[in-house]
Amino acid sequence: MLEICKMLPHYPECARIRGQLGGAGTSVGANYEEADDALIKKDFVNKVGISRKEAKETRYFLRTISGTYLDLSEIAADIRESEEIINILSSIINRLTGGRKS
Repeated sequence: MLEICKMLPHYPECARIRGQLGGAGTSVGANYEEADDALIKKDFVNKVGISRKEAKETRYFLRTISGTYLDLSEIAADIRESEEIINILSSIINRLTGGRKS
C-alpha cells in the first residue's frame, strides 16, 4: 500500500486519501499480528474482525482512486489482493464463531 501512496499525485485532495490508504493498508497486518498474540478466542476474533474492517477500508480507497488518480491496471492486483484478504479473514471469523457476528 505504501508504494501506491507514493504513486498518488500530490494534489491537495490526495493527501487525505494517501493518509487513509496508508493507515488502513498497514493496519490490516498490524491487527493480525495482535490477533496472533491473543490469549483468548474472543480477543482473537475481535482483532481479526478489526483487520477485516481495515482491509475493507483499504479496498474502498483503492476503488476510489482507481480510474481517477491512478489507472486501474496499476492497482487491479492490489484490489484483488484486498478482496482475497477480506475473504480469508471472513472465513477465519466464520469458522470460529459459527457464522455469528461477535
